[in-house]
Amino acid sequence: MQRGSDRLSRRQDDEMKHQLKGLLRSGHPTRSEEWHDPEPIADDDPRLASRDVPADPFEALRLELARFLARTPFPAHRGDLLRILRERHAPDRLTDRVAELPRDDTYRSVQDVAVALERRPHPA
Repeated sequence: MQRGSDRLSRRQDDEMKHQLKGLLRSGHPTRSEEWHDPEPIADDDPRLASRDVPADPFEALRLELARFLARTPFPAHRGDLLRILRERHAPDRLTDRVAELPRDDTYRSVQDVAVALERRPHPA
């Protein structure tokens, strides 16, 4: 006797295995209706296909900030941003740049932080 909580009966389980057998063996979709298949990545969008860093330095900075400041409660001050960046193990170069921001300024979003950082001179 098998214990546990099975969602499917043995018959349904066998039917699903039969349906997936062709896909698992061939490595590509086996259905004749295209609408069953997931859409491939667009050929004309190289950023999605290759995940390259954006060519625009501002956009690259904004994306990197967003990666580490996701779900950060805004508005935030420099100290809040630094604490979060350190907790999330952001690169030192990013943390150092945020540390150069004015202490008393309030930032409403990641975009505000990126704009403030772009206005400040930074080492290349």
